[in-house]
Amino acid sequence: MEIEIKSSAFENEGMIPRKYTCDGENISPPLSWGSVPEGTKSLALICDDPDAPFRTFVHWVIFNIPPNIHELPEGIPSEKILENGAKQGKNDFGDIGYGGPCPPFGIHRYYFKIYALDTVLDLEPGIKKKQLLKAMKGHILAEGQLMGKYKR
Repeated sequence: MEIEIKSSAFENEGMIPRKYTCDGENISPPLSWGSVPEGTKSLALICDDPDAPFRTFVHWVIFNIPPNIHELPEGIPSEKILENGAKQGKNDFGDIGYGGPCPPFGIHRYYFKIYALDTVLDLEPGIKKKQLLKAMKGHILAEGQLMGKYKR
């Protein structure tokens, strides 16, 4: 099953508005998604840039989003644990929460990937993408992605 994920701020494969980048307010964009499979216990979201020099650059890691939540409003605070119980990891800027697109050159692609999991992950806030992917292995019921682009 695929989860449809979208943003009211930009179309899939469209340009991400400056507001959500390091050149603007550097706040997370609004995201929403459709239904998740029966048995989903939590959701996780990763945003990364595979076009970054040297390696894929991680912009956001958030997990243990309750399965009854179907959207994240813009401007999610950079807190380790959100009011809804979701936990945020560390991005490759070294910060907790979202860090917007900030490409050194050219057009880069930013993938917002959502995962429906059959478990609540026993992980601390502040983890990195690699730790999250390892913990999710064997627990992914469905996934989806939204891609936006940005050029400075």
